[in-house]
Amino acid sequence: MTVLLVLTAQALPAGEEALKARCEQLIAYYDRYGASRSAHSDGRRNHTRLGAEIDCENRLYAEGIAAMETLLRNKRFKVPPPATDEIDIDE
Repeated sequence: MTVLLVLTAQALPAGEEALKARCEQLIAYYDRYGASRSAHSDGRRNHTRLGAEIDCENRLYAEGIAAMETLLRNKRFKVPPPATDEIDIDE
């Protein structure tokens, strides 16, 4: 008897792809600009940031995005606009 196991990667719907990208964008933005070399910087260890990353990994994108936007505002950052794919029409 032969058992064939096939694993497939689940593709995200277009709307979820955009939410996932936004989640990743906000986390990367905070990692880049929210951490400093001072001893008082929590940076990647920030509990809100960690929770948002876990939410995003569990496909709870809206919760992760909301948490990161709130964190950025609380840290007095300007929340970046969603990234858009740049298309060069002239080429």
